[in-house]
Formats: sequence, C-alpha cells, structure tokens
Amino acid sequence: MAYTNINFPSKKALKEAILNGKEVTVFQPFLGTVPLNGTVAVEGPHYPEAHRWYASVTLKDGKVVKVK
Repeated sequence: MAYTNINFPSKKALKEAILNGKEVTVFQPFLGTVPLNGTVAVEGPHYPEAHRWYASVTLKDGKVVKVK
C-alpha cells in the first residue's frame, strides 16, 4: 500500500483534487519506490490516523491521473 503526497481525508477529496487538475503523486514509506506508470493501491488518511479509505489509482509519469 502507498500514500498520496497530500493527506486526503477521504477518497472523494482525492477524486475531486484530480478532477480539478491538482498534481498528486504517491509514495511508499519504508518499502521503496512506486512505479512511474501503472496501477497502485493507496490508502488514507496517513498513519498514525486509522485508514478510512482505500483506492486504486492509475499513474502516468509518476502522477495520479485516475482514481477507482
């Protein structure tokens, strides 16, 4: 699992940010890098808060372009 660079409180907030053209990237703490292109699972909000949402995101050139 990975996190987005912005600590979104909900999956809806992540989707809205992408629709509004906000640049969002992902990272994987302590486990290495994520691919620049492809699909990655993300969760939020960030630790130490309890994770309340999960999503599958599509990356292009390291940026989130689609949220499922």
